[in-house]
Amino acid sequence: MFLKPYARSLVVAASLAVLAGCSSTGGTQDGSMDGSGTAGGAGTGTTGTGQVSGTGVNGSGAGQMAGSQIPQGRTIYFDYDSDTIRSEFESLVNSHADYLSSNPNAHVVLQGHTDERGTREYNLALGERRAGAVERYLNLRGVSPSQVEVVSYGEERPAARGSNEDSFAQNRRVVFAY
Repeated sequence: MFLKPYARSLVVAASLAVLAGCSSTGGTQDGSMDGSGTAGGAGTGTTGTGQVSGTGVNGSGAGQMAGSQIPQGRTIYFDYDSDTIRSEFESLVNSHADYLSSNPNAHVVLQGHTDERGTREYNLALGERRAGAVERYLNLRGVSPSQVEVVSYGEERPAARGSNEDSFAQNRRVVFAY
């Protein structure tokens, strides 16, 4: 009889975990909502421009009101073998920091990715370093560490298939997953 309340709690917790794992935001793997989050989407056709520029939902260029809603751009890109946040993505990371700071109950998973070059172990470590760099940046901007989780997928979840520089560039990324 002593185990019955624990078993019931375990079943409820497992059910909630399954439901949470099955939830979907309707986005794509790279974090975009309309499928154009990769190069050539809403931008100029070069990697890392367009959809991830940090402009407002309606594309007005005025930007979103700080903290009012999750920023539209959810992917930032990195240079080869680097975990340094490129200056062109600082405004996007800042908008995520503003949102998270204004919404202390919000939680984000930073998903680190790499291209296929390098060993599996190296790429997992590089993906973690990239996501960790974004986490540190968010923390410096006032985001609580309890709001941020880091996970590395390495080369396991490519945004683009192919063994050319365009594909590699699209795969070197961190995705903000809310």
